[in-house]
Amino acid sequence: MATEVPQHLLAPWCAGGTEALNEFLPLIYEELRQVARKHLRGQRIDHTLQTTALIHEAYLRLAGGARVNVQGHVHFVALASRIMRQVLVDHARARLAIKRQGGLRVTLSEAEGVAVQSEHDVIAMDEALTRLAELDEQQAHVVELRYFGGLSIEDTALALSVSAATVKRDWTMARTWLRGELRSSPP
Repeated sequence: MATEVPQHLLAPWCAGGTEALNEFLPLIYEELRQVARKHLRGQRIDHTLQTTALIHEAYLRLAGGARVNVQGHVHFVALASRIMRQVLVDHARARLAIKRQGGLRVTLSEAEGVAVQSEHDVIAMDEALTRLAELDEQQAHVVELRYFGGLSIEDTALALSVSAATVKRDWTMARTWLRGELRSSPP
């Protein structure tokens, strides 16, 4: 079982204390590596960001001193996962600005949810999730937590303060909506 973020360290970090982050990050580093690996799974083979670099980029953003309201370990991991996704989106946008080349579409599978293979895919998925959040913010959060964060149905329910049945329903509906949305997106 993963080590939990100690509440006595989480509270000072939420108030903007970077020192607390430096104390508890080593305790959950392996869990963050798993989250980063999940984000990088399906990326193109020559992707320049590796697991460690993705964690370090997320750390820099987490250590930025902005005050956040994180209510526990699951919420912190969910926040770290969301930041990792944003790092990948920013990275993809930067590469596309330089290269301006075409890419493949994102595909959604029943088992895993999403497979991204190019910068275009990462950006298309981010834009689709943004549109989904405008329609149903909770469904977008379920996708972020389940797919990108690697959380179980139960942990996702805990993070969102809803029932497991609600998470299952939202997960199914969100995947269906995203499949349709991504199919209709231009490459």
